[in-house]
Amino acid sequence: MDIQLSYVICFVDNQDEAIRFFRDTLGFTLRFQAADWAEFTTGETTLALHPASPKNPAGTYQLGFRVPDLARFHEQMVAKDYQFTRPPELEFGEKIASFVDAHGVEYSVGGK
Repeated sequence: MDIQLSYVICFVDNQDEAIRFFRDTLGFTLRFQAADWAEFTTGETTLALHPASPKNPAGTYQLGFRVPDLARFHEQMVAKDYQFTRPPELEFGEKIASFVDAHGVEYSVGGK
C-alpha cells in the first residue's frame, strides 16, 4: 500500500488564538483560513485547525492520509475487517473516507 501522511488536524476551542500561536509564536505560514478551518504550511504535511466538538474535544488530533487509489484502499481495508465510519465520497473536490483502527482511533484518507 502506498500511503502518505498528508495532514494533522488539531481540534481547538479558540481558532483565532490557535492561529496566533502557530503563526506568530511558532512561525508557520498560514495558507488558508475560514470560519471553521485553517491550514498551515509545514513541509509535506499540512497542519489544520478545526473547532472542537463533543466528538473531537479541544487538544485532540486526527491524522489524515493520502493514497493514489482510494477505492482500492477502501476495498483492501474492508477485506481486512476494518470499519469505515464514512465511505469514500466527494468532498471539496476530493474523495475522502474515514476509518477506525483496532483501538477505535479514527483516521481520514483521501485520494483519487
